[in-house]
Amino acid sequence: MGDVSAELSKRRERVDAALPLFLGHGVCAMPDRLRKAVEYSLTAGGKRMRPVVLLSAVALSGGDEEATLPFACAIEYIHTYSLIHDDLPAMDDDDFRRGRPTCHKAFDEATAILAGDALLTEAFRAMGESALAGREPGRALRALSMLARAAGASGMVGGQQLDVDAERTRPGEADVRAIHEGKTAALFSAAAGMGAILGGASEEAIDRMCGYGRALGLLFQVTDDILDETGSFEEMGKAVAKDRGRGKATWPVVYGIDASVARAGSLRDEALAGLVAFGPEAEALREIVRVVSVRRG
Repeated sequence: MGDVSAELSKRRERVDAALPLFLGHGVCAMPDRLRKAVEYSLTAGGKRMRPVVLLSAVALSGGDEEATLPFACAIEYIHTYSLIHDDLPAMDDDDFRRGRPTCHKAFDEATAILAGDALLTEAFRAMGESALAGREPGRALRALSMLARAAGASGMVGGQQLDVDAERTRPGEADVRAIHEGKTAALFSAAAGMGAILGGASEEAIDRMCGYGRALGLLFQVTDDILDETGSFEEMGKAVAKDRGRGKATWPVVYGIDASVARAGSLRDEALAGLVAFGPEAEALREIVRVVSVRRG
């Protein structure tokens, strides 16, 4: 277990070190204030779950982790952009993220919006200009398209719209599922699927990885919803107990804590079951499931 944890920590460190490298230094003249806002948000911390999932899936598939770092960073750029926009007054109106002022509080709303826009578009430039895209254009294009679909109107952005819409309704089970599938599970599923694609896995393995990522993403979101009800600012690095007050469509709000804990347990089992066919080589991905299951922030 210790070796696996060290392996995941090393991947996270590699992502942290690589994040500034694919932001167009020497390629584009990003205005200074915009670059500062982008880098402020990227360096705010975080577990880097999505890029670590991608790199772990690459390794499982026999691919080159170093070559796929631009894709791992791209998915973190998109995740970070979504957090910047999610924190805005028009969305969740949060003043803190990961224990420090959100981007629009540290800079201003207009700069925060533009920082999110920059991260979203830089993600696709980083993938498209990668050395791997030059060597393996078919794999790169397929991975890029998978990420675009997961991040777009039928994935994360669509899920966020459903989340906003639910504040004006009395959400039910179908609403909660649709929101979670879009705003969280889609990006996790893409991370795992992209890793398999870039690593040269079979079609069956790619499908299995996408299913694993989907269950992991749903587990992550249900756990996050539970922590919003039971956690503290110190643990979460942001305001808690806001979802219920705003009528958010979360499992605890709709079904209560006990049912949410049970749901998390079933999702954990589903994610682990999706890895059975990969044998002991998938231990890093199993460890990610365990980390998500017990996280406190």
